[in-house]
Amino acid sequence: MEGLEAVAFQMISHVGTAKSLIMEALYEAREGRYEAAEEKLKKSRIHMVEGHHAHSGLIQQEASGQKMEFSLLLMHAEDQMMSAETINDLVAEMIRMYREMRQK
Repeated sequence: MEGLEAVAFQMISHVGTAKSLIMEALYEAREGRYEAAEEKLKKSRIHMVEGHHAHSGLIQQEASGQKMEFSLLLMHAEDQMMSAETINDLVAEMIRMYREMRQK
């Protein structure tokens, strides 16, 4: 496995780990363990950044004139990255809601 496939799998691996950590953060917050939830979110961001770095490398290659063939695998990796971003935003808001509910 080389090139585009390797990058796509890097992206999938990192954002998949991020998504798992994001959901774990939600479960921690549901139980009132907000510090643990924040730590999980912090770790998830590290993986999201790694996924974005891999993706940015491909964009830079294409921008410099190196054409990429269509790749269903890369398309899947990008989809996973975008869904992890959306889940992150929703979970962050849900954690805030849990905190507010417990304070009342």
